[in-house]
Amino acid sequence: MIPEHKIQEVLERVDLVNLVSRYVELKKAGREYKGRCPFHQEKTPSFYVVPEKRFYFCHGCRASGDAVSFVQRYLGKTFIDAVRDLAREVGVDLEAAQDPGARERQQLKDVTDQAAEHFRTLLWEEEGRRARDYLASRGISEDTARAFGLGWAPAAWTSLADRLAKVGMIDWGLNAGLISKRQKGDGYYDFFRSRLIIPIRAPEGRPIAFGGRLVDAEEGPKYLNSRESRLYNKSETLFGMDQARDEIRRRKAAVLVEGYFDCIALHQEGVKHTVALCSTALTPGHLKVLGRAEARELFLLLDGDQAGLAAVERLAGPLLAAGAAAKVALLPQGDDPDTFIRREGATGLERLLAEARPLTHHVFLTVLPQGKEASFEEKMAALERLKPVSAQLPVGLVRSAFFTALSGWCGLPAAELETTLRGKAPPQVKPVPKPGQEASHAPGRPNGPPARGAAPAAPRPPPVKPPDALEAMYVAAALREPRLVARDIFRVCDELAHPGLRMALAQATSGIGAGDALFEAHDTVKRALEAAWRQLPEGGSALEHTFLLVCRNLILRRIREQLSYIERTTRQTVGAHDLSEETRRLLAQRIELLALKKRVEEEIRPPPPGTKTPMQPV
Repeated sequence: MIPEHKIQEVLERVDLVNLVSRYVELKKAGREYKGRCPFHQEKTPSFYVVPEKRFYFCHGCRASGDAVSFVQRYLGKTFIDAVRDLAREVGVDLEAAQDPGARERQQLKDVTDQAAEHFRTLLWEEEGRRARDYLASRGISEDTARAFGLGWAPAAWTSLADRLAKVGMIDWGLNAGLISKRQKGDGYYDFFRSRLIIPIRAPEGRPIAFGGRLVDAEEGPKYLNSRESRLYNKSETLFGMDQARDEIRRRKAAVLVEGYFDCIALHQEGVKHTVALCSTALTPGHLKVLGRAEARELFLLLDGDQAGLAAVERLAGPLLAAGAAAKVALLPQGDDPDTFIRREGATGLERLLAEARPLTHHVFLTVLPQGKEASFEEKMAALERLKPVSAQLPVGLVRSAFFTALSGWCGLPAAELETTLRGKAPPQVKPVPKPGQEASHAPGRPNGPPARGAAPAAPRPPPVKPPDALEAMYVAAALREPRLVARDIFRVCDELAHPGLRMALAQATSGIGAGDALFEAHDTVKRALEAAWRQLPEGGSALEHTFLLVCRNLILRRIREQLSYIERTTRQTVGAHDLSEETRRLLAQRIELLALKKRVEEEIRPPPPGTKTPMQPV
């Protein structure tokens, strides 16, 4: 991945006139340069280079773009190769701009993909019969197992290690924690053995880690998970998010369970907005992931035993601190989500969710069932249980509202309650400085220079600008079906202004796939693409029609911008005898643009009036 600010730096340093002049004879025409288009045969020059705006444009074939797109189109290079060639030429060091861990990250991705394929293949061979029998005993169908990419790690000590050795990935497997070096002698052994393998995936669908459930063996813990890595951070990962994301957006709600198989079982029965924790703690990172999926309400669905009740208290702190709208769905005593859904089905579970209690009400009812009528001793014991919850609440409105609600429940003054439960409350979170504002200085030295001996802070890359919504729609459609780019007869792809969108498009159309392209995209670009993705039809002719409509609107928008510029520039013209060469050229361009506009409108027609489309023409 090439950072977007480095792509922008390359474009700013390239002398576009000099670059194009190597292949096209250009003559100065006012503030622009004019020549015969290198992309189609023509006798009258209609190809212009605009150095001020760093782009070229042909009025005949409508080829246009910046320095990178010129190299792509004229020399037949890929986007990434074009950027690299130009960077070398103008002295921009792309390698230095790369994350030092980028190579390690790529190796982790490759070895994790290799392991996922290895485990998945073994599950459906004779080797995996025991694991398939176990899945059947839990009511998991073959379709569900395949959808979640389940696999099998056999009892053999070197099954995966041998495969990684064959493909030259031993060191990568060691780094990922998938294999370990023998303590005595040479060789390696597998981390997962005699285990049903549950791939843990990023929201985009890429495997980033594994969970392993022991099957027909007595050695080792029941569950074993991959260690954290540059790919996998359990405090920011929710199991099943790749499967649940669309349904969460549709319902604006998510169901949270604690076990992998609870999540899988609920999905199989149609409760597809379910996710599971990959650890025992709920973190702000998890809430951020849910927020990106537009979950406005969270249902806690935990085991109906003492451990499940304790889990609610454990999760209450971060949820209340974040001001999340959370509810608790109470399972019958002794049930877990897996057994309940198999017995009651999706209808029973939806009924349970409809009866869910608000989190604060549930917590207060659990720790102090009698409320105001409770004895002094019961109230003191309840307050002791609430200390870990209140300690996580930041100073401010959330903390005050919690103590006011608790006061109403137990009948004790809010101020006294806060004094009694006063732990070290987290301070209010300071707002992130806006671009252009000074970064905060070292503690105790406000607005002063850094402390003596302190290392200078590494320069931060500039913030990534959000992409244009219509351009994001173009790229999102191409990510869904890369074949659509071939239907872009007016080469809109060469005119995409946002480097992050162009990078994502280049990756998707190079065969790496939409999932990987999204996985690598900057969060700002990812959010724009996900928002566009949700507006698109699933596929087929409806998606193709929408894609062509997006192309049409992008082209017409650019034409209107140029027509508007010509109108403003030539507005002061009095009569034909007053026309300068520059004005005559602009008026000739106007005629060509109007002809192009007519051609676009005829070749890409909008839908009939009243037809529902996922985006409005511009």
